[in-house]
Amino acid sequence: MAATMSNVEEIRTRAVLGEFGVKNVHSSDFPGNYPGYDDTWNMQTFQKVPTMAIEKVFIYNNTSIVQDEVLAHRLGLVPIKADPRLFEYRDAGEESAEEQGSEIDTIQLQLKIKCSRNPRATKDSSDPRELYLNHMVYSSDITWVPIGNQADVFADSVIRPVHDDILIAQLRPGQELDIIMHCVKGIGQDHAKFSPVATASYRLLPEITLLEPVEGEKAERLKRCFSRGVIDIEDVNGTNVAKVVNSRLDTCSREVIRHDDLKNVVKLARLRDHFIFTVESTGILPPDVLVTEAIKVLMTKCQRFLSELDSPSVE
Repeated sequence: MAATMSNVEEIRTRAVLGEFGVKNVHSSDFPGNYPGYDDTWNMQTFQKVPTMAIEKVFIYNNTSIVQDEVLAHRLGLVPIKADPRLFEYRDAGEESAEEQGSEIDTIQLQLKIKCSRNPRATKDSSDPRELYLNHMVYSSDITWVPIGNQADVFADSVIRPVHDDILIAQLRPGQELDIIMHCVKGIGQDHAKFSPVATASYRLLPEITLLEPVEGEKAERLKRCFSRGVIDIEDVNGTNVAKVVNSRLDTCSREVIRHDDLKNVVKLARLRDHFIFTVESTGILPPDVLVTEAIKVLMTKCQRFLSELDSPSVE
């Protein structure tokens, strides 16, 4: 960031930091927390990054023990691997009829499966995996039904559930599911199923300073007090001497404080202007894409805010 920051850049920077929760609030139990700081993020930014999720479930046949509404809810929470940037938002005024929706705003999925007995199962077997066929319904059984020219547009990236091993229901011989699903574009502010982020957090960069040389057996014990890779031992004139290698790997367990002969030779602190952000994706979009898209949302908010500042006040 330039030393001479313009007013626009300053407002944008402050908005970004405030939106991501970089502020003094109550401490949390996140490993490595610093007194007076919260390690949780303001999720509103990522909630406005759109994704594709199942919105409409048309159940033609469900003879399983799972109720229709429960089954529809479970299907709606299955993350779908589809780039939302290639789709448009569906008109909120549209009806829920199955025939509505087009290739630019809707993804159609199908789940059609029937359980039957395995004719090759042994007579004395009691294992359902051997007795029945298709008795476990997983997300891998959901298939994509292209609409319009979607088969050509997404020829290199087949639309499917992010994970293939999500259990949806269990069946027994004669039970079956025949379901059509419509995925639409939405944001997590509308419903949690649209949220592309599983966990997001941040912490301050640990700072570890050795106040005096630590040698010999004390150096070995000091190394064991920290996470692997934080402290290393180097040979100085035939003597093992402790050295801080990478304080970023420290989880701030403060184990060193338990040792009376070590707690006064180490200073544990945090860099208050260095933040380490962690974003865990649900798999719909890579974390680096999520952060980029979230920053775009923030830039749009900042621009809207600046426009409000420039506009004449309305009483």
